[in-house]
Amino acid sequence: MSHRLVAKRYAKALVEIGDLHGDLVVLQHELGEVVALVRGNADLQRLVANPLVLPTQKAYVFDAVLRQAGISMTLGNFFKVVTEGGRLNLIYELEQAFNSLVDERAGVVEATVVSAAPLSTAQVAALQSSLGKKTGKSIRLIQKQDPQLLGGLKVQVGSTVYDASIQGQLNLLKTQLLSA
Repeated sequence: MSHRLVAKRYAKALVEIGDLHGDLVVLQHELGEVVALVRGNADLQRLVANPLVLPTQKAYVFDAVLRQAGISMTLGNFFKVVTEGGRLNLIYELEQAFNSLVDERAGVVEATVVSAAPLSTAQVAALQSSLGKKTGKSIRLIQKQDPQLLGGLKVQVGSTVYDASIQGQLNLLKTQLLSA
């Protein structure tokens, strides 16, 4: 079974736990804190990734770290199950899958916009509104810059790409001219 699928199953269980306890937003925040803690600590990264450390030993150490960090008992118990199951190495995939499931439930879609120059607040609002009308969902924009675009922008929502960049238009024109 792929790592992504396993992580999604654990994430789905955590979403159900959050729904049951009514603290889905708190769990999402705490999960982000735990992942940031692991990313920011080389020793924890080694613990998470090391297959030679027994899952029970990982669970003991990770539980102590979570208690020290003030993480809720709900998330602590969840991580105990994940760790004892030998799946702590999936922590990053688990967070990504969990956030995707929470966004899906909230009707939020992530869109990446790449532009040559930074977008103004008005442009961002207009783009979010336009994409929201097309998708019927709330849009969370991730902005990136690429000076090679020359002008315009590229937007990706899921697997759909909208290319309104000058570079894209020039490439399209080149393709049309070469095929004629």
